[in-house]
Order: sequence, then structure tokens, then C-alpha cells
Amino acid sequence: MADILLQLEKEEIIDSFESWIELRELRNALEHDYPEELEQALNDLKSCVDSFIILENTYKKSLAITKRFFKDFNYEIK
Repeated sequence: MADILLQLEKEEIIDSFESWIELRELRNALEHDYPEELEQALNDLKSCVDSFIILENTYKKSLAITKRFFKDFNYEIK
């Protein structure tokens, strides 16, 4: 897994190996922890919103690369 993430970082698909690991850790924590306090739940929600921006940028980069790849084969992705 680390090799793949490092290659994605090298290709500038993800911003950094470390940030992707942090996103995975956040996801795992949110998957298994159920906050009892409203403040913690709101903090978790804020973390999700902040992470969405990173994921959206990664998606856009991946889509752009995919479009360029398929364009070489005369196939258009919308």
C-alpha cells in the first residue's frame, strides 16, 4: 500500500503520502467511534468537511489523468 501511495504522490495525484494516511486514520476513527458529546460530534463533522476538500481535489486530478489517458485512445470521458 505504501508503495502505491508514494507513486500517487510522485505523480501528484495525491498531495502527500502523510495526508492520505491521516485521511485513512480519520476514516477508521469515525467508523468505529461514536461520540457521546455534541462538541466531539461537531468536531468530527468539521474534520469530515475539511477532508472532503482534499478528496475532491484528488478526484479531480484522477479524472483529469484518466481523460488524458483515454484521449490517447480516441475515447472521450465526460
